[in-house]
Amino acid sequence: MSLITIPEWILHNSEGVVLKLQIQPKTSYTKIVGTIGDRLKIRIAAPPVDGAANKELICFLKKKLKIKNIQLLRGEKTKFKDVICRNITTEEVLIMLKSD
Repeated sequence: MSLITIPEWILHNSEGVVLKLQIQPKTSYTKIVGTIGDRLKIRIAAPPVDGAANKELICFLKKKLKIKNIQLLRGEKTKFKDVICRNITTEEVLIMLKSD
């Protein structure tokens, strides 16, 4: 039994950990800025052109979570995105996202 409270924006399924995100592209920096509703809000420095913001998001998450297997599930052309992280636990995701 886990002692960590799992927020609404993180789900676990048979394939891995799913993060429900709201993205704000074309900002001055890429950073997690908090939650908004049932989603984790991340500012992305890249513009939403030719998939640049999606690529920046995936690279940011790979670096932050220290894993390589992250994939966009939904939201290729919207600010509401779901990504799946494989080979990591829910608890590890929460710890890694809180660290700087």
